Amino acid sequence: MRQAIAEAGKARARNEVPIGCIIVRDGKIIARGHNLRETTQDPAGHAELIAIRKAARKLGSWRLLDTILYVTLEPCIMCMGAVLLARIPTVVFGCYDPKGGAAGSLYNLSADPRLNHRVALLPQVLEQDCSRLLSDFFAELRKRKRSGRLT
Repeated sequence: MRQAIAEAGKARARNEVPIGCIIVRDGKIIARGHNLRETTQDPAGHAELIAIRKAARKLGSWRLLDTILYVTLEPCIMCMGAVLLARIPTVVFGCYDPKGGAAGSLYNLSADPRLNHRVALLPQVLEQDCSRLLSDFFAELRKRKRSGRLT
């Protein structure tokens, strides 16, 4: 999770929402990603999707079996959909997202019996560190908005 937090720091350095993700297979990081929605003006520029695409390219397969995805914030519906479609068996995340989470907060796609794949979840890993990244970022954003300097 510390490596995912480091990825979140890269997003923060670009004035992106600080969310980071890594994918591990056989104890080795095979892909990394951090939010790039603002930079790329891509609504799908989420850390998880970036890392999933990189992992698929590296492995030469869309099936990411025997991998673990680590992400600093609970995945949204889009990202959990990608996790399910990629057949990632385990997701470890830092903090819950009560406004958009799809791994236990608003939805729990990981265990929906109507879907053909299940995902084991390990939530709240380094939760305070992950939560602080987000709360500090949004506090600074609000401060900049009040002062009229948004860059």
